[in-house]
Amino acid sequence: MSSATPITVAHGDGIGPEIMAACLSILQEAGAKLDIETIEIGQAVYERGHDTGIEPSAWDSLRNTRVFYKAPITTPQGGGFKSLNVTVRKTLGLFANVRPCASYAPYIDTKHPNMDVIVVRENEEDLYAGIEHRQTPQVYQCLKLISEPGSRKIVRYAFEHAKRHNRKKVTCFTKDNIMKLTDGLFHRIFDEIAAEYPDIENEHWIIDIGAAKLADSPDAFDVVVMPNLYGDILSDVAAQIAGSVGLAGSSNIGAGYAMFEAIHGSAPRRAGQNLANPSGLLHGGILMLLHIGQAEVAQKVHNAWLKTIEDGIHTYDIYTEERSSQKVGTKEFAQAVIERLGQEPETLKAVKYDISEPADVSKFDIGDSSNVKKELVGFDAFICWTGSADDLASKLKNVETESLKLQAITNRGVHVWPEGHPETFCSDHWRCRFLKQSGAVAEHSELVQVLSNIADAKLDFIKTENLCKFDGKPAYSGA
Repeated sequence: MSSATPITVAHGDGIGPEIMAACLSILQEAGAKLDIETIEIGQAVYERGHDTGIEPSAWDSLRNTRVFYKAPITTPQGGGFKSLNVTVRKTLGLFANVRPCASYAPYIDTKHPNMDVIVVRENEEDLYAGIEHRQTPQVYQCLKLISEPGSRKIVRYAFEHAKRHNRKKVTCFTKDNIMKLTDGLFHRIFDEIAAEYPDIENEHWIIDIGAAKLADSPDAFDVVVMPNLYGDILSDVAAQIAGSVGLAGSSNIGAGYAMFEAIHGSAPRRAGQNLANPSGLLHGGILMLLHIGQAEVAQKVHNAWLKTIEDGIHTYDIYTEERSSQKVGTKEFAQAVIERLGQEPETLKAVKYDISEPADVSKFDIGDSSNVKKELVGFDAFICWTGSADDLASKLKNVETESLKLQAITNRGVHVWPEGHPETFCSDHWRCRFLKQSGAVAEHSELVQVLSNIADAKLDFIKTENLCKFDGKPAYSGA
């Protein structure tokens, strides 16, 4: 390997500088060819007035190297500060978050000694779009956005990852029995893409029972793919039941960029004490080496780490008198790994990375919606109102037009008019559905006229959602 690969490194906050120094020493002693550019991120940058925790000049380094090795950071408490991780993921298009979660029994305590699961999480959309509003005195809203391109990319990535790493099964988790459009889209695309990989088993679980099954019997799973929020929660659950969140690394992959990190936080209470376990960030580094084509070095580092764990050389967080031979600090743990470079574990299964270069995700199919026929058939008006459903309906009957009629009113998704139930609790947030009669197509001007009438009636409308058909099929939830 003749030339070094440029990477951007951020040492972070709290325990970040200590564990990054430890990890870089291991990677470099193992023979990793890295041309390192260093940037500052985190608390100090936030406090200088940059609400994303990263200075504008740091983006130049990321655009230059396209590979980001990031230690944990501390986000100041209080409002006005944005998540650096979310900012980087969205800005650089890092759509796939990959978190391997394996157990290391009998050397690290776990109820699941045979666990070896990879969680592939969609990384850019879903509720993490962060679009929220307080709509009424009583009700707040967060928008869940699932796109066809986003779903296609992450599902394709999950199957390609399984194929490249000789995994046998990919499982999809959604809640499409309730969220039939958003999660339903994700599930449908999963089924469609799964059919292209006949050699890989596929299955779908509803997220609640799927999560229970994952926590109870993780050996029943191999690669698991899911939308953003579910993946964020269950990847931490999977890492913890495997042994410890502190051991897990994470990769964030996009078409042109990638970021690698530990999944744990900055643990400021442990900072500067030579106590922290660098294993999570080291596993992020191993994933980075695989990404940049240095699989031989990744294999050497991973096996040396496994041998260190097997020899009972443990930091405080995983140390036990029964299973450990020596309690060590951050620096000493790193040195122990370095001393075992070139060795393989004897009881734990040694890793062998015989994989090709990363898949070219820029060529992933994202679907073609150019020929989809879209028809406007009505709209939902959301109204802040403190009276009864019947009283609201009587007022709205006066604002409907010949072409757009009031069809139904719901409150927090529950049908309350017509023929609602008196027992139903109602907040001050009402969805009022107006539909074009006889299935005809509506004009935007017709919607505007009804809204104007609502305003003239002194009703407080807080938002609207257009109701459309796509290729003749209603594309909205029922009322």
